[in-house]
Amino acid sequence: MSNPSDSYDAIVLGAGGAGLMCAAMAGQRGRRILVIDHADQPGKKILISGGGRCNFTNIDTAPDRYVSANPHFAKSALGRYTPQDFLALIERHGIAWHEKTLGQLFCDQSARQIVAMLLAECEAGGVTLRLDHAIASVSHADGRYSVTHGGRTATAPALVIATGGPSIPKIGATGFAYDLARQFGLKIVEPRPALVPLTLGGDDLLFRALSGVSTEVIARHGKTAFREAALLTHRGLSGPAILQISSYWRHGEAIALDFLPDQPQGWLTDAKRERPRGTLASLLRNHLPDRLADALQERLALPGDLANLPDRKLQEAERRLSAWSFLPNGTEGFAKAEVTIGGISTAELSSQTMEARRVPGLYAIGEAVDVTGWLGGYNFQWAWASGWAAAQAI
Repeated sequence: MSNPSDSYDAIVLGAGGAGLMCAAMAGQRGRRILVIDHADQPGKKILISGGGRCNFTNIDTAPDRYVSANPHFAKSALGRYTPQDFLALIERHGIAWHEKTLGQLFCDQSARQIVAMLLAECEAGGVTLRLDHAIASVSHADGRYSVTHGGRTATAPALVIATGGPSIPKIGATGFAYDLARQFGLKIVEPRPALVPLTLGGDDLLFRALSGVSTEVIARHGKTAFREAALLTHRGLSGPAILQISSYWRHGEAIALDFLPDQPQGWLTDAKRERPRGTLASLLRNHLPDRLADALQERLALPGDLANLPDRKLQEAERRLSAWSFLPNGTEGFAKAEVTIGGISTAELSSQTMEARRVPGLYAIGEAVDVTGWLGGYNFQWAWASGWAAAQAI
């Protein structure tokens, strides 16, 4: 028999962004909340995000910036708890912030301020926090969930899965959320690494010699395109544009990079008229890092003066430079992935409350769910919004 003092209104598994947000908001609604985490400190992913400054939201948040088997699922939570709502919380705690590019908001000082704020909000809600407690078992009977952890058992009519996905295992991330979801009969959308560098093999290996070179590109996959920096690495491709497109890429598919996104159609043939004695290599060097310009010119195999190159060859070179095809052979995996795509199927959950449709009292929030945002603060906003939505229902 569990100790009556170990009886709660809800038990939140996971002391990351979503779990702490949910616990704080539910606690402040007068609910008795317990948060359990196997890690020795809360908010580990928050602490390492944004180079230690935490890209805590994006002011351009919209449902179409999320990848999910159901693109409509995130609308309800995102619409009810917005970036402006989180910003109001930040400002109430006196945390200074700034906008970088593309709507990304960061702390001026440290990501630790976000964790401290969430813990202060939990304290205001009387939340009990148990860290460094491995979860031994979870069961459900007579309308109550029982969680055995660190030699004790807590019970509650509601259980919130907020243990994230398996990305960045070095901070303790695991697939625990999926095991638990399966235990209760919930379907899982195949999890895979997202916001992750892509690896190259075969002919593309020639680009390895350019490791460390970065340039602004448009990365494309199907109808999806991102304009940001790409970085060539000794294993393949990285940088913001590549991390973004990786969420849409699947094995066996190609991606295309436009190395000269600002050049108008016909710019090479125009250059030939204006500077017939110029070379393709010198033209490319005007727009790209020298090593990259030389490597591309080598592959295009168009030496000599522009005047001696047929227009059709220049037009073909222009086409290739604007859609240079790469066939990645994989990704750098969960170890390097910022988040996980896939997870607990949204078909199993209410978009209003995040509660499992067929398992009363069971909730799933944050990265554990099949909702994955773009790079740039979108995943934190999903954590805050989904955590808030569940907290209103508990």
